[in-house]
Amino acid sequence: MLNIATFKRGGVHPDDMKRLTKDKAVERLPLPGELYVSMSQHLGAPATPLKAKGDRVEKGEVIGKASSFISADVHSPVSGSVVDVRKVRLATGANADTLVIKPDQEQPDSFKTAFDWRSQSKEEIQALVKEMGIVGMGGATFPTSVKFSVPTGKKVEYLVINGVECEPYITCDYRLMLENTDDLLEGAMIAAKAVEPEKIVIGIEMNKMDAAERLDKRAKELGYPIEIQPLKMKYPQGDEKQLLKAVTGREIPSGKLPLDIGCIVCNTATTYAIFEAVKYHKPLFERRITVSGECINEPKNILAPIGTPFSSLIEYCGGMKDGVYELVSGGPMMGFDVPDESVPMVKGSGGLLALPDKKKGLTFPCVSCGKCVQHCPMGLMPNRMFRNIKNGNYAEAMALGLMDCKECGCCSFSCPSHIDLVQGFKLGKKMGRKK
Repeated sequence: MLNIATFKRGGVHPDDMKRLTKDKAVERLPLPGELYVSMSQHLGAPATPLKAKGDRVEKGEVIGKASSFISADVHSPVSGSVVDVRKVRLATGANADTLVIKPDQEQPDSFKTAFDWRSQSKEEIQALVKEMGIVGMGGATFPTSVKFSVPTGKKVEYLVINGVECEPYITCDYRLMLENTDDLLEGAMIAAKAVEPEKIVIGIEMNKMDAAERLDKRAKELGYPIEIQPLKMKYPQGDEKQLLKAVTGREIPSGKLPLDIGCIVCNTATTYAIFEAVKYHKPLFERRITVSGECINEPKNILAPIGTPFSSLIEYCGGMKDGVYELVSGGPMMGFDVPDESVPMVKGSGGLLALPDKKKGLTFPCVSCGKCVQHCPMGLMPNRMFRNIKNGNYAEAMALGLMDCKECGCCSFSCPSHIDLVQGFKLGKKMGRKK
């Protein structure tokens, strides 16, 4: 392994809270009575529904077709019947076309036939990644087939597998690295065949050193040219800009993409989904999710079908304790407050947290302490941006680099006045685009 690395500018050190589920092996969720499969599970245009109320669906069948270049197919996670098609509110707050599917009691044990991906061309692998509806599963949900479409003249020097999982509480990627080590490494090799990098690196924070050592050992035993890069614990180490700075020493310029500096980043869960898609022709219709927080009776890591309502996950974990302050989809730093438990899982759902009342108290005026500036990993001035947004000067906020803000929450986390800066930046981006 290499020396411990990290990004240098900004960052914070929240309690990682992974102790609640770190030692919990992944459990498969019993099928819920109904699944709510959204057509908006990816960045870009929603998929177009191919089924109507009363239609029959089969496990793995395409039920939503990608409607543009930046879009992704949606597949049925079960065999069953469509009992309704309606708008359903997602964790992001968006209302999306959704197929309500009632699963059959007996489900086919499919996608067991292994295919020889080594004999396939990179174009054939890229086509399978698209056909199986693979998207980024670290939260961004960018269609992987688009990411793997390297333009003529561009060269991939680094394929970086993101095993950082820096958000507090979430451990489903950690369990994947421990429980499906060989499959994950094979997925990295499949991805490498698709994009032809010069180097393959897996970045993992030091609170997962057992996973890092296991991956390193197995990569050597299997003869895979994969390098494991341990990283210091510092949030947001898992953001692609900070990850690439730590792993490669390169910095993505404002408004540019990893490919502009010769890199492609792929989350570990996405890499595993690529493995299943190419080796077994299995679409992305289920995923691992961490259900945790101090107000969950039995925190767990769960493998569940896409479309599972959060209520079914909570019930499987023994329900919630009294005094829940908020239900969060994702992590506590960048996740979304969930309005109720009926919200369904989507391809990007990596965590569901029931958190106690941790209100910091009243919000006070900015004291110009500079902590938000000190901790911003993007080198921005959150205090000045927020002040301009508050006063309606959206163009000024944009000129200060508002669009470079990753909404990581480091500024809000470090603010002694308890100002929710990130919410202001979300509003500022929305209003700035309109202006």
